[in-house]
Amino acid sequence: MPSVTDDPLAGQPRAVAAARPPRQQPRRAAAQRCLLPAAESWDAQAPDGVRRLYTPAMMADVLSVSVAAVRHWVRGGLLVPLKRAGSIEWFDFPQLVIGRQLVRLHSGGLSLRAIDARLQGLSPGGAAEAARMGERIVADGLRLSIRRGSELLGAGGQRQFAFYTAELAAADETPADILPVAHHRPSADGMTTSVLIQFDPADRNRLSDDSLEPVTSGSLLDLAADLEANGEYVEAAEALRALLQAEGPSAEVSFMLAELLYRLNDLTAARERYYAAVELDQNHLEARSSLGCVLAELGEHELAVAALEGVLRQQPDYADAHWHMAGVLFDMELPADASRHLRAFLCLAPESPWADLARQRLADTR
Repeated sequence: MPSVTDDPLAGQPRAVAAARPPRQQPRRAAAQRCLLPAAESWDAQAPDGVRRLYTPAMMADVLSVSVAAVRHWVRGGLLVPLKRAGSIEWFDFPQLVIGRQLVRLHSGGLSLRAIDARLQGLSPGGAAEAARMGERIVADGLRLSIRRGSELLGAGGQRQFAFYTAELAAADETPADILPVAHHRPSADGMTTSVLIQFDPADRNRLSDDSLEPVTSGSLLDLAADLEANGEYVEAAEALRALLQAEGPSAEVSFMLAELLYRLNDLTAARERYYAAVELDQNHLEARSSLGCVLAELGEHELAVAALEGVLRQQPDYADAHWHMAGVLFDMELPADASRHLRAFLCLAPESPWADLARQRLADTR
């Protein structure tokens, strides 16, 4: 895996680095390679299977949460994509409704991991089944119950009163200022075992060694998602770096780390991590699409167009890539080509949170 560095050529394939043009006004000829049907043919050619569906980025935008939260819920089975193509996932409106219920719980003060744990006990089918009944879930502070007929049931199907005493609620909850930290201790064979513990700055509810559980890739991913959802991007990035160090190169984790570095405005480091993800998985189209965006922001418009062309050649119905390509082409002062991609985007995702902006941009270019 290429290391994160400020060297603009580090970690890139030699052919790509050698072909990179000097920073200057992009040449118009570069955009003529775009492979896109005529705008008027899109209504006939766009596959019905992805129309009016939401990609993870669109879901996150509509729900006003991080993409990491959406992916966390997908990993846990709380959200189920209607369609998958490589690394790309599409969700229908019923999944958006479930997402809104999960966001309601998250906005009420529950972390992503706390939502998982509390939903797990609310239904015999586990957290995924409970999530599908989100409109029946009642939140009282950080405590959840579910309505079944005229009854209000808690974890394990225990019948609840319609109110909770302060003592009962306090006994059920963990103080909000308890922080997850890494701890290392020797194992029986003399090796070092890494575990996650809860550290309470006020020395309340300190966990004993007997309650410590080994760190897993899933726990680190969940921790990173929680940290990112809380806006703690640096700490989330460190959790993902720890996972890469523990388990080795991973296209998905490299992509997630690149997304965090982009949020931290470290574009050079983000570019290298996107390259790493693509090198590990040529079919990771989200990484290739995001790479095109970062290249454009770094002034490498021709390389950005080439990256997005590759994505659309492989997945022509990927609305996000059309949206990003249109932005790059507008930056290159190619409004006609950009408009074609905006029309393709609107055909594929007419209800996207970005649709109104796309229509306004098209109206401005007429």
